[in-house]
Amino acid sequence: MKLRNWQKECVCLALEKYKNNRHFMCLATPAAGKTRMAAVLAKQLKTNGLIDFVICFSPSITVADSIKTTFSEVLDARFDGIIGAVGKSYTYQSMLYLNEEFWEILASYKVLVIFDEIHHCAGDSDGNVNAWGEPILSYIKNKATYTLALSGTPWRSDTLPITLSEYSDSDGKIKCDFVYGLSQAINDKVCRNPNIVLIDNENIIITKKETETQTFTSFIELFNKNIISYSELVQNTTALKYILSRAIDKLKNIRLTNGHAGGLIVASSIEHANNIHKLMTIYFNQDAVVVTHKQTNAADIIKNFRQSQQAWVISVGMISEGTDIPRLQVCCHLSRVKTELYFRQILGRVLRITQTSNEKAWLYTFSEPSLSEFAHRLNQEVPNQNILKNEYFSSIDANNKKLNSHALNDHEYKDDVEEPVISFFDQTDSNSNAKQNVAYIDIIGSFRQQVIATFNSPF
Repeated sequence: MKLRNWQKECVCLALEKYKNNRHFMCLATPAAGKTRMAAVLAKQLKTNGLIDFVICFSPSITVADSIKTTFSEVLDARFDGIIGAVGKSYTYQSMLYLNEEFWEILASYKVLVIFDEIHHCAGDSDGNVNAWGEPILSYIKNKATYTLALSGTPWRSDTLPITLSEYSDSDGKIKCDFVYGLSQAINDKVCRNPNIVLIDNENIIITKKETETQTFTSFIELFNKNIISYSELVQNTTALKYILSRAIDKLKNIRLTNGHAGGLIVASSIEHANNIHKLMTIYFNQDAVVVTHKQTNAADIIKNFRQSQQAWVISVGMISEGTDIPRLQVCCHLSRVKTELYFRQILGRVLRITQTSNEKAWLYTFSEPSLSEFAHRLNQEVPNQNILKNEYFSSIDANNKKLNSHALNDHEYKDDVEEPVISFFDQTDSNSNAKQNVAYIDIIGSFRQQVIATFNSPF
């Protein structure tokens, strides 16, 4: 089996560290091939007689199924947890329902436990642990023969410590045993070179109480004045039509030489996704499908899209981190979630190399201050703004045995929570609720776009 150089180096380094330490953490940029590296490491440990079984945990059913497929292929054995299998792939959510009998396997056998996107699991003590970090501390940390923690974005927006991670004493920055960043991956032709397109407009009019109007010459000016929220802009029909048209044109151009290339639109809610689907299919005459967490066949929809020639998939909380659809090359980031963590995870969906003639990746979003800042510092593997601050721990209530699991597990990662009806609409919006609102947004100026090519690949 041919491995990339970084994968070989990481496997060798992990095997060396496991001689004296049971925990290993790998930071590898999204789309670099973390899962295959982990499977090869597991195979080497199994071949050397150092482990009996492998248990994997990941954030979603789709990712868990992908891990199952890869590990079964690499280890040449079943990975379904049934008698005779070499292991099983679970979601973090299912970890909460595993009983004491299950965890006894760690005491009875030599087990490698792998955590994909470990940043979902927070806490290093009872005082700051979230629901997914708690069983790791209680059942796994001191009992597993070995652990492997993987992440492409190893930080949390809430500044809680990532479970099983070490932080430097001086500045609180996470310490990883192996680091393979995006700039390295681009130079090695492991990942595509990303281009971020920030869409702006020169004439935006906000009308309040029918007579009060304000005019803005850019979205950044608008947002800096706190006139409207970003979630309201991504639902504006005029703005949507423009950004979708730019992304459609880009994908059409790519498909001239790479006919199976696809596009991803990340929506803010199910209603938002359905509205975008109407625009894509009726207004733009595009071949598009919607996939959301509420669809019982969501995994099948993703699988069918991965294997098809269909142009567009519109997602709500389903295709973010870890979901492997290599043919995706164009993305519209229209989620209201504006954390740097989520921004990088979404970008990662279009970075995977497929050895085709056109390997450029494109992400379209609106020119909002935070998103623009994130785009300009993609060359930082762990941005300084997200370093864990030591003073945070002094504010934790020692009597608080477990923090709210909803707030810590899903809040910053999912964009599928429905919001109340927004207060800004296109002036031409036929929604009956529009009359009750106190303000309108009217985008009448010319659109413009700034293309940020963060990395200049020599190839």
